[in-house]
Amino acid sequence: MTFRLLRTSALSLAAVAALSLSAASAQSHKAPAQKTPSSVSDMSVPDTDAPHNWTTDQIITATVHQAWVLSGKDEANFFEIVRELAEISATNRNMALPDSPAAGRRAGAYIKAQAKLDHDQLLYAIVDKSVRMTGTKSSSPPAGN
Repeated sequence: MTFRLLRTSALSLAAVAALSLSAASAQSHKAPAQKTPSSVSDMSVPDTDAPHNWTTDQIITATVHQAWVLSGKDEANFFEIVRELAEISATNRNMALPDSPAAGRRAGAYIKAQAKLDHDQLLYAIVDKSVRMTGTKSSSPPAGN
């Protein structure tokens, strides 16, 4: 149940951020667009079984722009990075993310606004603060304790 709540909230949180950051990054970095063949997929349900070209250490230390580059400038992949960061933050802080579309929209709006302010800030810092703002303390002990 907790994982479902965490996943749903993280997905909601990341959806808004991914959509806004892709447009903002494209405007601030005028590199030629590279189209890669993609299958039709629902961005709200990222393919978590797909191999990624990033590690946890890379995404935790990546700036907003670096995370966008790590994602291959792909919204679904960027969304997956944000989702992973939200799960890490919630687990480390012993928090549960609310299973509420409204909370997801608030978190996504916060991530979007903060990411637009400075593409060179750490994405994890933005996501972590968003988790602290929307999450609630979990009754179970944090992982690793």
